[in-house]
Amino acid sequence: MTAGVPGLSLRRQLLIWLLLPQLVLWAGGGLLAYRIALSYAEKGIDQSLTQSVRALARQVKPIGSGLLIDFPRAAQDVLEQDPDDRISYMVSSPPGQFLLGNQRLPQPEGLVAVPGEPLLYSATFEKRPMRFVAMDLNYGEDNAPQTMRVQVGKSLAVQQRIARELIADMLAPLLAAGVLLSLAVYGGIQRGLAPLTRLTAQLENRSVNALSPIGMTQAPNEVHALVQAINGLLDEVARNVNQEKRFISDAAHQLRTPLAGLISQVELAQRENSDPVVGARLNKVRTGAERSAHLVHQLLTLARTETTARRETLDLAALAREVAREWTPKAVAAGVDLGFEGNDHRELQGDALQLREAMANLIDNALRYTPRGSAVTLKVEAHGDRTCLIVEDNGPGLSDGDMAHVFQRFWRASEQPGGCGLGLAIVREIARRHGGDALVERVEPHGLRVVLTLS
Repeated sequence: MTAGVPGLSLRRQLLIWLLLPQLVLWAGGGLLAYRIALSYAEKGIDQSLTQSVRALARQVKPIGSGLLIDFPRAAQDVLEQDPDDRISYMVSSPPGQFLLGNQRLPQPEGLVAVPGEPLLYSATFEKRPMRFVAMDLNYGEDNAPQTMRVQVGKSLAVQQRIARELIADMLAPLLAAGVLLSLAVYGGIQRGLAPLTRLTAQLENRSVNALSPIGMTQAPNEVHALVQAINGLLDEVARNVNQEKRFISDAAHQLRTPLAGLISQVELAQRENSDPVVGARLNKVRTGAERSAHLVHQLLTLARTETTARRETLDLAALAREVAREWTPKAVAAGVDLGFEGNDHRELQGDALQLREAMANLIDNALRYTPRGSAVTLKVEAHGDRTCLIVEDNGPGLSDGDMAHVFQRFWRASEQPGGCGLGLAIVREIARRHGGDALVERVEPHGLRVVLTLS
């Protein structure tokens, strides 16, 4: 099984693996075409040189033991007129002994010339690469044979220019075809990955607890297999969630009812009892039962916030005013001034029951840990596209060390009876279920502010 390139998306990996071989083949094809063009240009030069050396050899006529060279000046000017494509020539007898033309033309080193047959070779002359042809001719008397060598050379500059022009004419259409092919490959990848894009969009647009199966009918078999695997996982998660919900419901019934009965019996016993020692013990029993009931309630609330979050349009400001009115009697009994400030209306998508529970926990904490004569303010403020739910008090506040632990489960800032250390943990979980978070701040000169940022 091969692994993909780390940090690269599937689309980019496909583009790399599809376009990189194309680029390599294009570069290799261009180099091969250049070599072929050079080869054909060299063949053309060789044919031209062979004709030139034969024509020059016909102008050198043996006469007895001497040579008659009939080489008009006009023909010589034609051969030497183009500096870039100048034809160099030399007649020597014996071979290498200059008679006519350019002196010191390179000789075919290591090659054996057959009399009457052209011999082609490459060499450097005057710091330029050139192509040469040499042809040896026998002449003279039988008793004094002699050999004449006729050489003609031509610069390779024209050959290279022709090859470059040919390559340019060939590669321009190939480059255009490569660009079109790349666009076609990119479009094909986009089309092929479209089912994955739609699947991603479906998963991103789902709420946290939307566990219904994903439906994709028009997609490749590979995507169908992925969807089936995800649907199987969602089905298993849905079964586990339903089991957890049933457990929460059963636990709520099995735990709340006995605790409520226990508290009622303790209250009756306290009213009927006149012994102060027994009364103190009954008071401890009642405090423990109430704390247990509160703990059960908080645990069940925490479990519900971790499993369900219904999102519907609601007016958070109106909900906050309603919660503040509900808690006003308890605030008055505690000697605390509870009020509401902020926007008259602020709509968002959220779960009204969970948000009500978050506000209730924050107000309960504020009333529990602030002294009489304090003020607690519930606020709803708009900050751009986000909404802030704030509960602020002017009580004693918390130290820096305590503020780092306030959202930990079962952590308590004091041993004051009634609390269980889950209220702020529930608040943060509700805030995160609504796409935000919760933080705690110090209020100067003293006090505490808990801020829920909701989206």
